[in-house]
Amino acid sequence: MIETGLGSPRFFRRTGPHSLNLVVSTAGGFGDGRELLLEGVAPLQTAGPHEVSFLDNRRYASALDQTSAGAVVVHPDMAARVPRATAAILTSEPYAAWARVAALFYPVPTPCPGVHPSAIVADGVHIDPSTEIGPLCVIETGAEIGPGCRIGACTVVGSGVIIGRDCRIGAHVTLSYAVLGARVYVYSGARIGQEGFGFASTTSGFLSIPQLGRVILEDDVEVGANTTVDRGSSRDTVIGAGSRLDNLVQIGHNVVLGRCCVVVAQVGISGSTVLEDFVRVGGQAAMAGHLRIGRGSEIGAQAGVISDIAPGTRVLGSPAQPIKLFFRQIAMLKKIAKRKN
Repeated sequence: MIETGLGSPRFFRRTGPHSLNLVVSTAGGFGDGRELLLEGVAPLQTAGPHEVSFLDNRRYASALDQTSAGAVVVHPDMAARVPRATAAILTSEPYAAWARVAALFYPVPTPCPGVHPSAIVADGVHIDPSTEIGPLCVIETGAEIGPGCRIGACTVVGSGVIIGRDCRIGAHVTLSYAVLGARVYVYSGARIGQEGFGFASTTSGFLSIPQLGRVILEDDVEVGANTTVDRGSSRDTVIGAGSRLDNLVQIGHNVVLGRCCVVVAQVGISGSTVLEDFVRVGGQAAMAGHLRIGRGSEIGAQAGVISDIAPGTRVLGSPAQPIKLFFRQIAMLKKIAKRKN
């Protein structure tokens, strides 16, 4: 029989039970002081009296009215709709609180220190004794791997690569010409540090340009599955602290992302483009090279960016333009189409 529900024990290790007071404290919220033991997390629709749930999107408020959850994380504005039998955990940021609560019950698995017998580790490598090296990994000369890391099966850590403390590297990853900070997550199949797409055109063909930079992944960066980050040619490619790259993202050589940028799946960023802090890029957007995208800008899905963007600007379309102007043009085109019909 196949288990149903959230956090299947086949795949996830659960802690607990935990007291309501601990869950409230972990959420950073406020409770009503009742005594209750909670054994896990579940959606509003299926949660039982010993499970905790949450509501962040008001679209699902009707599910809150009918929930049987033992406790629920909600915004104070929704407190009146929490059933009497359910303990309300009140916070102004329900989704962030839920992330902390879910991590309490399902913490990131700790490494099993040691090097698997099938791994190949070259001379001159430093691996902290608390780190786990999985089966069939290849760790090349001069690599340094800090404490508390977990390196997945069949991963290649190239010569001279530095991996900071508490990093998680998935299976089948390749890391070369790269320096990783602390708590960096690189998911399965990602390619970090390969040669960038740089060449000179001549009358007899193409001449490859040496790519002499590195990739710097700063602290708390996450790189999604099958994403590629090219190393720099004339300077380092840098992914700023706290930034998140989704699956299937392409980052060209010399690109620099600031702090806490978000880049969604299938985005392509051409070489030497700079994204300042807190930029968000929607799925399948593309950016030409040598651009500067200002702090806090938002680039909509499938946008084609061919010029610099001022800080705090929201753009959409191809070529990308301010979002209000884009929708004004769409409305005008609809009017013209109706007239011709």
